[in-house]
Amino acid sequence: MSPGPGGGPADESPGTGSFGVASMTDPLRRVAMRRPGPAMREADPALWHYAGPLDADRLTRQYDAFTAVVAESGAEIEWMPEADDGLADSIFVFDPSFMTPAGAILLRPGKSLRRPEVALHEALFRHLGVPVVGRVAPPGMAEGGDLLWIDDTTLVAARSFRTNQAGIDRLRGILEPLGVRILAFDLPVWQGRAACLHLLSIISPLDRDLALVYPRLLPVALRELLREKGIRCLAASDEEFEASNGLNLNVLSVAPRNCIAVDGFPHTVGLMRDAGCRVACFEADALCIPCEGGPTCLTLPLWRA
Repeated sequence: MSPGPGGGPADESPGTGSFGVASMTDPLRRVAMRRPGPAMREADPALWHYAGPLDADRLTRQYDAFTAVVAESGAEIEWMPEADDGLADSIFVFDPSFMTPAGAILLRPGKSLRRPEVALHEALFRHLGVPVVGRVAPPGMAEGGDLLWIDDTTLVAARSFRTNQAGIDRLRGILEPLGVRILAFDLPVWQGRAACLHLLSIISPLDRDLALVYPRLLPVALRELLREKGIRCLAASDEEFEASNGLNLNVLSVAPRNCIAVDGFPHTVGLMRDAGCRVACFEADALCIPCEGGPTCLTLPLWRA
């Protein structure tokens, strides 16, 4: 019999295993991923808002290298089935659903091209025996990149082009009965509706008391909340934020002060290492930089404990 959330017993059935997330930095035990398929390798950059034609071979090699780093962390990878379904963004599995301590929430992406991905996540949870505790329906919109656990009872949500107030209100209705409060903050327009600016584009937690941030875009009230919570902020440079399309900030924590980052941004990596973090880097100039999605986006944590 597999352990359930918190280590208790779960139903003994095919695919059932441990699940539950209420932290961005607790050890990553189980994660869902989806390999790049024909849709991404042959994607129209103008349609999907990618920076020019993609190098399919290098993109795939870089994805495989990233996968190896995730596996080396000790996390169990659950693979979402590949299919020629036209869903180029579907490798960025963090956005269409969101894990809680009680199960998954099916979200509704603000990028309309991504909305069919929600069915892939629903099928995954059914296969794995992970309960779905709610969903965001029209007119609500919400993407995982706009959601951030501050502690195990506090979730920060960003109002953005991808997540609206109706989506946040729905999340509040699902989470408050679970003892989780939601605090909402506005993101700036930045480069407009077509670009992808998520909350996690400007902050990546590295430990319960440490975060990497891009201070120029951080909402003032959120900055004050981080200060009140005793969370130290490492400020990334303008130069590397601009050169990386913001992907130097997209850091995946696989355990406290143990993380995965895109290669090529030594100032950002140096900040984290000077703060006592172990940082594994992978080449991402063909995979992440052109597609506006980094290591956090490429993974959907199913269980952190």
